[in-house]
Amino acid sequence: MAKIAVENPLDEVKQALEEKGHQVSMFTVNDDMKGCDVGIVRAMTEMNTEQYDFPIVSMEGMSVQDVVNDVEQRLSR
Repeated sequence: MAKIAVENPLDEVKQALEEKGHQVSMFTVNDDMKGCDVGIVRAMTEMNTEQYDFPIVSMEGMSVQDVVNDVEQRLSR
């Protein structure tokens, strides 16, 4: 089971990942998240790529299912 951080307010993404059996925590950009396997943000910025010690997936232009697929591909590597 992967530990995944999902930016508020992406509740649909959180629910979809939990249905796949992942442990999901919600966060805001000001939270100090550590030790996650992957993070989901609304949009990629220079700040969020440097702020976290795990890979980041941007929701920008993606459906919930696209994000779930992307996360699962990253976790299987």
